[in-house]
Amino acid sequence: MTQQWIDYCLTKRGTSLTTPFGPEVIVMKVGTKMYALFPSDGTPTVSLKCDPLRADLLREQYPEITPGYHLNKQHWNTVALDGNLAKADIQGLIDHSYELVVKKMTKAERESLMLA
Repeated sequence: MTQQWIDYCLTKRGTSLTTPFGPEVIVMKVGTKMYALFPSDGTPTVSLKCDPLRADLLREQYPEITPGYHLNKQHWNTVALDGNLAKADIQGLIDHSYELVVKKMTKAERESLMLA
């Protein structure tokens, strides 16, 4: 199930698959910034950047969404990919993470994504 979400991330403009922390974690980046982390040990989770207020609401609403594992708990959530969350919800969380990172890029960095 995790592979489908890695593949989904790779459809996002400017996304690259990296392993800066070693082979244990697959990191999806847009430009030079991380927006999704998948453990490569088979654990079906993804850690995603999230607006802090939205992160708190999501954690209250869904037991599958917890504070980011080994990440800033205010800005990152870890999402269980165990089949309990709807695919549309997971896709929306990935989209939100990607958009947060793109929004923080410089104008030149955003424009370079359009050329890629």
